[in-house]
Amino acid sequence: MKKKLYAILAVAIVLISLLILIPNDVEVNKNIEIDIPDVSGTVNNLPWADNDKFLKAQKENGTHVLMAAYCTVFNDASPSEEFNVHLAANSIAGIVIEPNEVFSQNSAIGPYDEEKGYKAGQSYIGSETTDTVGGGVCKVATTLYNASVYSNLEIVERYNHFMPVSYVPYGQDATVSYGSKDFKFKNNTEFPIFIWAEGIGNRLYISLYGKEKPPSVEWNHKILNRIQASKVYKTNPNLAKGEERVRVEGMEGASVESWVTITNSDGKTKAKHMGISQYWPMSHVVERNK
Repeated sequence: MKKKLYAILAVAIVLISLLILIPNDVEVNKNIEIDIPDVSGTVNNLPWADNDKFLKAQKENGTHVLMAAYCTVFNDASPSEEFNVHLAANSIAGIVIEPNEVFSQNSAIGPYDEEKGYKAGQSYIGSETTDTVGGGVCKVATTLYNASVYSNLEIVERYNHFMPVSYVPYGQDATVSYGSKDFKFKNNTEFPIFIWAEGIGNRLYISLYGKEKPPSVEWNHKILNRIQASKVYKTNPNLAKGEERVRVEGMEGASVESWVTITNSDGKTKAKHMGISQYWPMSHVVERNK
């Protein structure tokens, strides 16, 4: 009897431990193992592994090989930005890109307006941050950019943000603006490529599926120069006299040269130049009450 009670107690302790370890903002299907990273990067265990809609679409397209999957973790997004990311992710899930076809994010899911259900979220307008309808969809472009690079696909069009972003390394972001800036990649393989995506809380998962595994791809970055971030003070009468509080944690500007190292199955490597990204600094914003 005691052994039975000890066994029940042990199982209860394990279940409680799992609940503590899983972040509150992530809904987890208890039947599958899911990668829940703390920082952006490649992932293997995806939340749709037993999703009937995904499995049916994958079977129809015959794209059973995971080429690459990337998860972007954004910790400082507003609820409306998070909503926009999830909406855009649902819009690209299931898209098939045929051989030699070019995928355009703006053509596929734009415009990012209220008619399509998007809300006002924070965006970069030059060196300022402001709320615009569709704010947050750049996180989709960024995640697609990394997934397509890791899949060794041809990047046709990509723009970095005017200022750096906190959710991926310098040189690995992509921004879009309907009618002016787009993110595009080409299916330079001999088989169709199938996109699936899902937003869960502050994480965006995007994967590309095909019929062959691509070679190993590794990002490399070199900072060519740095520009220190200035400090901007704003008065907040609600603070105690002499008190200061950081409202926005700034980031330094930089010119960053990026390339990837591609390693084939025979061990041979080659480098592919990915361009130079120029970022202007994001100012530190400090509230104070003199």
